[in-house]
Amino acid sequence: MFRKYNIYGVVFVFLPLLISCSGEDKTFDRKLNVLTGHTMGTTYSVKVVDENQLPDQKITALKQSVDSILIEVNRQMSTYIPEAEISRFNKFDKTEWFNISEDFAFVLDESIQICKITGNSLDITIAPVVNIWGFGPDQRPRKIPTDDELLSNMKSVGIENLQVKFDPPAVKKSNSAVQVDLSSTAKGFGVDKVFYFLTELGYKNIMVEIGGEVRTSGYNHKNEFWKIGISEADQSGGINKVVELKNSAMATSGDYWNYFEEDGVRYSHTIDPLTGKPITHKLASVTVIDSTCLRADGLATGIFVMGPEKGYNFAVEMELMVYMIVKNDTGFGVVESPKFAELIEN
Repeated sequence: MFRKYNIYGVVFVFLPLLISCSGEDKTFDRKLNVLTGHTMGTTYSVKVVDENQLPDQKITALKQSVDSILIEVNRQMSTYIPEAEISRFNKFDKTEWFNISEDFAFVLDESIQICKITGNSLDITIAPVVNIWGFGPDQRPRKIPTDDELLSNMKSVGIENLQVKFDPPAVKKSNSAVQVDLSSTAKGFGVDKVFYFLTELGYKNIMVEIGGEVRTSGYNHKNEFWKIGISEADQSGGINKVVELKNSAMATSGDYWNYFEEDGVRYSHTIDPLTGKPITHKLASVTVIDSTCLRADGLATGIFVMGPEKGYNFAVEMELMVYMIVKNDTGFGVVESPKFAELIEN
């Protein structure tokens, strides 16, 4: 399973605020049906608003389907499962085509596009470097690697070393040492996959959340847009901002849960692919609202790596809806991109 704290783009910092139990709403004749479970080292919550209270048998069947979808995503893309497609590809020491599933190929291709958009601030081939810092599936001791270790592992980093095709779906590496990690996009894809499954069944008012990644459509059982909270950039559990999510997806990246300290210096789990070292800037968390959760997830990671100034300029240039919490001398400040501010005003 995916660990809750993995690679550099972990998203865990915002929580759905509408946690009312299944039941009848007397103002609007709608019923809130809730499914919950565990996946990818964290929890998931699925909320379906329908005219009728779904019978227990239907709820059970839906949960079984959701669990099956997420198990399959894990089987394809979890570096913590030795038999997963991604793990087998990472161990593959040849530079010929390696057959994979359509979903794995899709997520790889989408992730590569986000890597390019962000100027490689997101780089899914950073896995070997993350491992030597002790934040990967190898479970190495968390310590500062030597310069030689960094140099050696950085040689295999770069999305130019990957090729993906769809007919038939396959991937190949130009450097046999290349390894990929999709923890910055696979969880978002899991949200999208469940979301599409529910919409194909005809449900129009839904919210899907996995470990803080969210995608919504329609309205909640109070006939309002789904309200999602962005957490404070610390471990307090407080809410910094509440957003009405209107038929879109939202993801947040931050580093204040997963790090280690050595000689009084804090080392973030977020590794800059351009240097191979943990980020040192003052950006505490980044929230991105976009059309799909996969895309929001990947962009949040890329912007988080960039830091507050470069990340803000990128958000403005790309017209992205981005909300930043930035460390300052007195605590934390907030920076909103123009598109995010426009969304809140509307």
